[in-house]
Amino acid sequence: MLIDILTHSTRFIVFILLQGLILNNIELSGYINPFLYVLFILTLPLTASKYLVLILSFITGLVIDMFSSTMGFHVAATVFVGFLRPYILKLLEPRDGYEPNYSVNVSDMGLKWFATYTVILVLAHHLFLFYVESFTLASLG
Repeated sequence: MLIDILTHSTRFIVFILLQGLILNNIELSGYINPFLYVLFILTLPLTASKYLVLILSFITGLVIDMFSSTMGFHVAATVFVGFLRPYILKLLEPRDGYEPNYSVNVSDMGLKWFATYTVILVLAHHLFLFYVESFTLASLG
């Protein structure tokens, strides 16, 4: 239990520092900014409660907003992903259910499952983030 908490805390700190100090300063072609911090929310344990996921999503988005000088954009997008996560996990659940000791990663869940799960939630995150940023359907494209 303590090792799991330390592992996830370390991953949180590494993802936040990597995003805030390095990736926020990288712009590919002037427009593309990689968002690696979303991976922290996606790889939380299967047994994490919905409320814990929402709280961690809020904290993650808040810290990224502090690094990015944005006003709640990342908080809204990460809480949205934290809200969708249990439904996507239920949608992608294998016929026999998830193994109790499995984590959300490629080695336990398989590449196809993890890629599907990641694409759905990252796409939801990005669409929500850019929609909140533009705040109109007309300028979304």
